[in-house]
Amino acid sequence: MKEQHTIRPESRKTISIIVPVYKTERFLNACIASILAQTFTDFELILVDDGSPLQDGAISIIRLSGDQAIEIAQKIFDRNIMDAKSHTIHYGFIIDQDKNPVDEVLISIFRAPRTYTREDIVEINCHGGTFITRKILSMVLSAGADLAKPGEFTQRAFYHGRIDLSQAEAVQDMIEASNNTAANMAIHGIKGSVKKLLQPLIDDLMDIIAQIEVNIDYPEYEDVEQLTTNDLLPKTKEWLNKIDHILARVQTGQMLKKGIDTIIVGKPNVGKSSLLNALLEEDKAIVTDIAGTTRDLVEGQIHIGSVQLNLIDTAGIRESSDKIEQIGIEKSQEKLKDAKLVLLVFDGSKELDDEDKQLLELTKDKMRLIIYNKLDKTEADKDGIWISAANKDIQPLIDALENLYHEDLLKENPLLSNERQIGLLNQAKEDMLRAKEAMDMMVEPDLIEIDIQAAHDHLKEILGEVHREDLLDTLFSKFCLGK
Repeated sequence: MKEQHTIRPESRKTISIIVPVYKTERFLNACIASILAQTFTDFELILVDDGSPLQDGAISIIRLSGDQAIEIAQKIFDRNIMDAKSHTIHYGFIIDQDKNPVDEVLISIFRAPRTYTREDIVEINCHGGTFITRKILSMVLSAGADLAKPGEFTQRAFYHGRIDLSQAEAVQDMIEASNNTAANMAIHGIKGSVKKLLQPLIDDLMDIIAQIEVNIDYPEYEDVEQLTTNDLLPKTKEWLNKIDHILARVQTGQMLKKGIDTIIVGKPNVGKSSLLNALLEEDKAIVTDIAGTTRDLVEGQIHIGSVQLNLIDTAGIRESSDKIEQIGIEKSQEKLKDAKLVLLVFDGSKELDDEDKQLLELTKDKMRLIIYNKLDKTEADKDGIWISAANKDIQPLIDALENLYHEDLLKENPLLSNERQIGLLNQAKEDMLRAKEAMDMMVEPDLIEIDIQAAHDHLKEILGEVHREDLLDTLFSKFCLGK
C-alpha cells in the first residue's frame, strides 16, 4: 500500500518575492499585476525601498551651493580656498576637528554667477566608498550646510533666472532618457527649444493685447487706429493655425520620447515569442511547441532608426477554457487597444482560418505589419512579410520597420512631449477659440481681451514666467538628489 502524506498549511513553504522599488513608481502597478497573475498562490510579496541609491564607486561628488558654500568647505579642508579663483581645482585633504586627515580629495571652486545655480558652488571629489562619502557628508552638514531636497539645485537655477521651467523639465528628461532620441530631445530642451517654439506665439498675443489696451486707454487720440473685431479675426485665425501645427506634432514628440508601443499579436503557437526573442537577440520569452505557453505579457525594447519600439509579446488570442490563459488573453486585448503598431503574426505553413480572419478584422484600423512565420517549413505564397523566427531570419521585417520610421523626425521644428506643457498649450488654444467665437458674435475687443490674456498667461506658464509655488514644489520633488 502506497504511503500517503498530508501537507498541513502550517508546514507549507511560502514563496518570498522581493521587489526593489526605489524610483520605480511608473512600473510598480504593472509589476504587481504580473505577479498576481501567476499560477502560484501561496506567496508573500515584499517591496523594498531603502530610499537611497548610494553605492560604492570610484569617485563620489558632494556638491554645495549658496553664499556660504566656500566658507563651509574651508572649515574641513587643509588648504586655503577662500580667495581661490573661479573654475579652479585644488588638491588636499579633508580634515576632522582634530586636524586628522579623513580623505584625499579634489575640490572644485565655481563662483557666481557663472555656475549652474548662479550661486557659489563647491564640489568635493572624494573616494567613492559608501562609508567615506557618508562621513564627509556628515562633516559638511556639521559645518553648517543643509541637506538639499530633490531637484533643489535645478530649482535654484530656475529661481535665479538661469533657465526657464521648460529647460528645468528637460534636465529631468535627460536624466530619465532611455534612448538616444529621448536624450537628443532633452538636449534640445535644455538649449531652450521650447521657448524658441513658443515665443513667437507669445509675442503675437502681446501685440494684440497692446493694441486693445491702446484703444481702451487713449480713445480720444486721432492717430490711434480704432481696433475692431474684424481687425482681430485674421490675426486670431493665423495664431490658431500656428498652434494647431505645433499640436499636430505632439504625438510625434511623445512617440520619440517614450517609444512606440508595439504589440505582437496572433493565435497560439504561430511563433510570437520566437519573433520577440529574435528581435531582442536574446531568449527573453519561453518558447515551446505547446499552444498557450505565453500567459503573461513579455516586454522588451529595440531601436529602429530614430525611434524606440516597446515590444510586447502577448498571449495567443483564441477562445480558451483555461482560466489563467483567459486572463492573459484579456490582457492581450487590452494592450491591443492602446498599441500604436501591431505586428500581426500568422503561421505561414497553414491556411488562414476563421480565428486568423477575426484578427485581421480586429486590427484593420491599426497601423500594422502582416507577418507570415515559419518560412523554414513552407514557401512564400501570399503577400506579406515572410520570416523564420526560429532560424532568426527576420531581416525582411527589420527592413519593413526601417521603411516605416526612416525619417529623422528631430530635424524638423522642435517638439513638445511634456504632458504639463501640452496641457497648457491646449488650454491656450481653448482660450483663443473662445475669443474667436466672441469675435464672430461681434463682441467688443475690450471684452475679448480677457480670453486673449488667459491664452497669453497659459503660454507663459509653460516657461514658468507665470507659476504657482505648489506646482513648482511638486515638479522639482520628482528630481533626483544632487540635481
